[in-house]
Amino acid sequence: MMTLEFIKELLADGFFAAIAAIGFAVISNPPRRSIIFCALLAAVGHATRFLLINSLHVDIASASFLAAMLIGWLSLPFAYKVHCPTTTLYIPALLPMVPGMFAYKTIFAMMKFMQHINEDEIASLYMIDFFRNGMTAFTILFSLGVGAALPTLIMRRWAFTMTRKKV
Repeated sequence: MMTLEFIKELLADGFFAAIAAIGFAVISNPPRRSIIFCALLAAVGHATRFLLINSLHVDIASASFLAAMLIGWLSLPFAYKVHCPTTTLYIPALLPMVPGMFAYKTIFAMMKFMQHINEDEIASLYMIDFFRNGMTAFTILFSLGVGAALPTLIMRRWAFTMTRKKV
């Protein structure tokens, strides 16, 4: 059941993802009219992932895939509207969902493993953390890439002609 507190968290999640997407979009110098669509895609995608994980108890990789698919599908009409490639819109929108904490924990576990290489019990625990976090990060990244690119590949003919302005 969705409480008012959960809805506030959902909206905050989308809002902060939108701010991050604006930052990522601005550094790649897209057309100005596309920045708002990057923010909207990030907010919708990140909030969708948040909803799937916290309300429907979907795992993070599957939730990331579904959110990336939603971002990919929504980027098609938005790209048509602003006459720019879909990647211009969906790459900045996906970046707030990159699994930075899992990547950090992977490298941290590798460093701790190297420090305790002669202590078998402790080293094996760090090795387990290394593989668990590394595989989680890889799976999420793979899910984001495939999920966002799939709609463009399915609608290839339309996606690659939408940047042309009608004469």
